[in-house]
Amino acid sequence: MINVEILKKIKTGGRVRVWEKIKEGDKERQSAFEGMVIARKHGSETGGTFTVRAVLQEVGVEKVFPINAPTIVKVEILSSPKKVRRSKLYYVRKLSSKKVREKLTA
Repeated sequence: MINVEILKKIKTGGRVRVWEKIKEGDKERQSAFEGMVIARKHGSETGGTFTVRAVLQEVGVEKVFPINAPTIVKVEILSSPKKVRRSKLYYVRKLSSKKVREKLTA
């Protein structure tokens, strides 16, 4: 479960690294997923989620993380958004990484 202070810092447009527990057979390990938060839904309710998008090997990958998931070990805030005018950044799916950086820093 995510700490309340960190939960307030997860904002749309920010970069985060989410550590989650993965069980493979009888072994358990931690895996990191790093990317930009493109959506935050339902606030801090029990059903609240946030969507993280990353480009891995030139393919866009999105993961939806429930806020109250027991598999999430920790969330690191890498950078906070400079200037975001929308609450959902679904339009970045169509843009290149360079165009996304230009839009979010301009």
